Amino acid sequence: MVFGQVVIGPPGSGKTTYCNGMSQFLQLIGRKVAVINLDPANDALPYECAVNIEDLIKLSDVMVEHSLGPNGGLVYCMDYLEKNIDWLESKLKPLLKEHYLLFDFPGQVELFFLHDNAKNMIMELIKKLDLRLTAVHLVDAHLCSDPGKYVSALLLSLSTMLHLELPHVNVLSKIDLIESYGKLAFNLDFYTDVQDLSYLQNEISQDPRSAKYRKLTKELCEVIEDYGLVNFTPLDIQDKESVGNLVKLIDKSNGYIFAGIDASAVEFSKIAVGPVDWDYYRYPFFTSFNI
Repeated sequence: MVFGQVVIGPPGSGKTTYCNGMSQFLQLIGRKVAVINLDPANDALPYECAVNIEDLIKLSDVMVEHSLGPNGGLVYCMDYLEKNIDWLESKLKPLLKEHYLLFDFPGQVELFFLHDNAKNMIMELIKKLDLRLTAVHLVDAHLCSDPGKYVSALLLSLSTMLHLELPHVNVLSKIDLIESYGKLAFNLDFYTDVQDLSYLQNEISQDPRSAKYRKLTKELCEVIEDYGLVNFTPLDIQDKESVGNLVKLIDKSNGYIFAGIDASAVEFSKIAVGPVDWDYYRYPFFTSFNI
C-alpha cells in the first residue's frame, strides 16, 4: 500500500513550489519522497523529479506539430498520457516499496472538473498499483480579497471535489502574503470555514459591476452551502507549523495514520474521529512548535 498526494490547482496557485517544499518537509520527518511531474508545461523544476512527463511527451512539440495553443496542447498531452498509462506504471513500480508519492499536475482547471482523462488516469493507478491518494487542491489566498473571485474559487473547489471523487483537502496557499492584497472584509476564519455566505453576497452587491448578478450570486452561494463540503486549510509553505498541520490532515484523509497499526474497527474509528495529532511527537522539530 502506497500513499501520496495529487497536487492540483489553477495556474499561479503555487503547485510546484508546494511540491518542492512538501517533499523537503516529508524527508525531514523520515519519509522517502518521489515527486512525479505530470505537467508538460513545467520546464523549470525546482525539485528533482523521479518521473517526468517530458520524457514521454513535450507540450512545445505538441503545439508545433498539431497547431494547438497551450490549453489545447495540455488536453492533448493528458489524453496521450492516459493512452500510454503503461509507461507511467512502469516508471512508478520501482518506487512503490518505500516512497511517498507527490504528483504535480498541470494548472489547467478544466482537466479536473470537466475532462475525464486525468481522473481516469488517477483511478487506473489507484486500482493497479494499490495507491492511497489525497487530492490537494491549492487556491491562491489573494482571491479572498475579492468576494466575486472567492465565490468562483468555492465553485471550482466544489466541482473538482465532486468530479475527482478522491479524499480531498482544499488549501489557501500563500497565506503569508494575504495582507499584501488589501484588507479582508471578514476575519480569515470566515474564508477558511466557509461560513454564512449571505454576508458575502452583501459585499458583492455593493460593487456596481456585480449588482445585476445578485440573484445568480445568491443561487450559487446556496448551492455551495447546500453541499456543505468545501472548507480551506491555510498554508505558508515556508512555515514548518503550517506545513505540519497540513501533513497531519492529509495523513488522516488518505489513511497514512492507520498504516502499520494493528487495531480493531472500534479503535480505528476512535483514531478517525479524534484530533489529527497522531504520533508526530516522534519528530523533534514537530514538538518545538507544540503539535
